[in-house]
Amino acid sequence: MGNAALAPAGAVWPAGIKRGESIPPLPDHPLLRSFRHGEPVVFDLDDFIAMVGDPQLVEFLIPKDAHSVMAAPLHARGHTLGAISAWRCGRTAPFTEDEADLMKQIASRGALAIDNARRYTREHRAAVALQQRLLPPATTDTPAAETAGIYLPACGGADISGDWYDAIALPSLRVALVAGDVVGHGMPASATMGRLRAAIQTLADLELEPDELLTRLADLVQRLAAEAPPGDRDIVGGTCLYAVYDPVTRRCAIASAGHPPPVLVRPDGTAEAVEISPGPALALSGMPYETTVIDVEPGSVLALYTDGLVERGDRDTGQGLPRLTRALAAHCRSDRALDETGRALLADLADQAPRDDAVLLLARTRAVPAAGTAHWEIPADPAAVSKAREWITRQLTMWGLDDLLFATELIVSELVTNAIRYGRPPMDLRLIRHHVQVCEVTDSSSTQPRLRHARTTDEGGRGLFLVSQLGRRWGCRHGQNGKTIWSEQIIPNSREAGTPRSGSRQSHP
Repeated sequence: MGNAALAPAGAVWPAGIKRGESIPPLPDHPLLRSFRHGEPVVFDLDDFIAMVGDPQLVEFLIPKDAHSVMAAPLHARGHTLGAISAWRCGRTAPFTEDEADLMKQIASRGALAIDNARRYTREHRAAVALQQRLLPPATTDTPAAETAGIYLPACGGADISGDWYDAIALPSLRVALVAGDVVGHGMPASATMGRLRAAIQTLADLELEPDELLTRLADLVQRLAAEAPPGDRDIVGGTCLYAVYDPVTRRCAIASAGHPPPVLVRPDGTAEAVEISPGPALALSGMPYETTVIDVEPGSVLALYTDGLVERGDRDTGQGLPRLTRALAAHCRSDRALDETGRALLADLADQAPRDDAVLLLARTRAVPAAGTAHWEIPADPAAVSKAREWITRQLTMWGLDDLLFATELIVSELVTNAIRYGRPPMDLRLIRHHVQVCEVTDSSSTQPRLRHARTTDEGGRGLFLVSQLGRRWGCRHGQNGKTIWSEQIIPNSREAGTPRSGSRQSHP
């Protein structure tokens, strides 16, 4: 142990009683044994000198003119955390039994306060550590956007509120941006946040529309509330904003479950909150969610956040969003790193001692150049399969991707054949070239394709199996007007495959 505090601090203390100095070990003594069990001890000067037994240590520890000492242990929950020692000096009277009882009560309350503070701090650190382990990497870099997320925990105690953010890479070079806030505090809120983030990751892999994803997430929250103890059901819930940005179409689809709207900062520096139609919070039901689609210029910054960043107890909450919008317009510059921008924004907006968590996710959007995409309309005619192979051959040759020609022709043949046989017009074929090549076939049917292993005597059923073997991965997503089946292939030496051959032009039959 070490000396933590002295009173009066300006007194002339001996060398061994200086604030911050360690306390030398004392020899065993019957009174010290009772001290270790929570009882105060009182020594006169002669008894203390006899117990210490070392004249140099006596001079090192005893104040000048002291004649008696009383020590009360800081004893709480079976542990001795420290001690309070009081010296009587000069002509003062020795300590009495009543004073020893008073010191015991003072030490007991002090020990309980110290132990509560230790436990409170430990729980706070554990909750913060859990929250931070459950969050994604602070920065991501995808073809759709570069992102930077910052999490600011609440100050004082274990008031972690379960705020989180996420940036999820989706097929066809898209990215999903998420910000959410869980009801409640402490470890339960962090655990609920982890469950919701895992659920969103899974639902995002299904490539659901934002409104459909939030509907399924709300169903999950209602199940979690039903499983909770009766007294905790009212604190299971939260808000969430889910957005999907497509760098090919340069559009962003957004849906909100009771969450504040994102802020869009354009390349020219202007900023405004996106007008969305927020649905109910995740614990509620009965109202549908609505997807809002906006056009986003490359180089724009989308800012997702939680209410801890815009709501302050000492200010009108209605001013929080305009204040954030102005700060984003001032800080978001194209020559400034996003993580640096985020830290500057939090320093400018957050309270010195925030009473709620705050999350900020910044995403600077990118776009796939028009020369990196090709699109064709597919006639509802079996002869269109050979036409599609011709389009693919011409386009890949133009892009200098001859190594992918054989596999891509097979993939496109199978996908187009299935669309003509089982889908409905209109039907489209699209190629996207970036660090990977994506083949997409869209039709107006909502039927779900299913991969199966054909038997030896089967005459069909091998199309999707071939697609899955020839590409790195494949999948299907449903939209309002049908479905899209896609396949993704690795481009060899993709850094060199980024530019079309000189003089070539893209054709669209």
